[in-house]
Amino acid sequence: MAADAVAPAPADDSRGRKGGGALGRYLLVRFLLIFPTVFILVTVVFVLMRATGDPITAALGGRLPPEQLHERIHQAGYDRPILVQYLDYLGRIVRGDFGTTLSDHLPVTKVLTTYGAATLELALYALVVAFLVGIPLGRIAAARRDRLPDAGLRIAAILGYATPVFFAGLLLKLIFSVWLGWLPPNGRASTRDLITMKTHGARTGIYLIDAISTGKWSVVADVLQHAVMPALALGLLTAGVFLRLVRTNMISTLQTGYVEAARSRGVAERRLVRAHAWRPALVPIITVIGLQIAMLLGGAVLTETTFEWKGLGFQLVQYLNARDFVAVQGMVALLAVIVAVTNFIVDVIAALVDPRIRY
Repeated sequence: MAADAVAPAPADDSRGRKGGGALGRYLLVRFLLIFPTVFILVTVVFVLMRATGDPITAALGGRLPPEQLHERIHQAGYDRPILVQYLDYLGRIVRGDFGTTLSDHLPVTKVLTTYGAATLELALYALVVAFLVGIPLGRIAAARRDRLPDAGLRIAAILGYATPVFFAGLLLKLIFSVWLGWLPPNGRASTRDLITMKTHGARTGIYLIDAISTGKWSVVADVLQHAVMPALALGLLTAGVFLRLVRTNMISTLQTGYVEAARSRGVAERRLVRAHAWRPALVPIITVIGLQIAMLLGGAVLTETTFEWKGLGFQLVQYLNARDFVAVQGMVALLAVIVAVTNFIVDVIAALVDPRIRY
């Protein structure tokens, strides 16, 4: 009878709840890890800066009479116990105060907003180069595993990763600026186009946007010409990492059971690569972007100095030369916060894209 029919069992959504709970726990753990990471980095920077003495003496020692030097040290509070200075430093960081530079008396946060756009623009150019070079070449290397193209591309990846950024920059300048005369050797734009951007364009600090806003394609071309060599010098470093990641993961995917089954049915190798191995190989790229951001910021110091690209790296070197350890300490601490937050955002994206990433 209909009344005696067994009612269908309700759908078991415990698996979905479990997956959602695992994702939530993972994201919560990753968010909480930001705080000890930043705390350790800030502490290390503080200790290293204080290992050379107080910043006032480091920056102004020998330039001022002893009485004035001691007065400035006392006013800045550097004659207090180290523990008191450390706790005061942590308190100011919590309030968003990363200090004031000794050489030009600017808040470190102001230095970041003034020069950060240039470093951000360079990092984006470098990532574009890394994606355009590393991912397609990694796909080619995987499709031709253990053949001559694969061996050559692996060697190129190692060379790109191992070559110092400043050496690559000097080599590019020698070839494209000195020998061929194709590209400008230094700066972010020519003086004439800088005046044009300041007069008619936007003032975002990202020169490509400012150049486009002028409506003059000659200005855009000039900005891009100045960006080619810095982007190559920094981007090829990351391209080597992407090439090896894509190659390794595509090879792993091509050896899975469902790909072997498709291959046994006579599916062409090119279609296997395109339909089955290509997209899974891109997932690890997302997971390492956070690490590459830190690498790009570190490489930006040498790249910006080599090409006089006036960003945070270039300015950091100027502060080091001036022995302005307050500026160096504040900038490094602030960059540590940026890297930690960026890694968290990348981890969130990776967890949403790849359901295998769970704690």
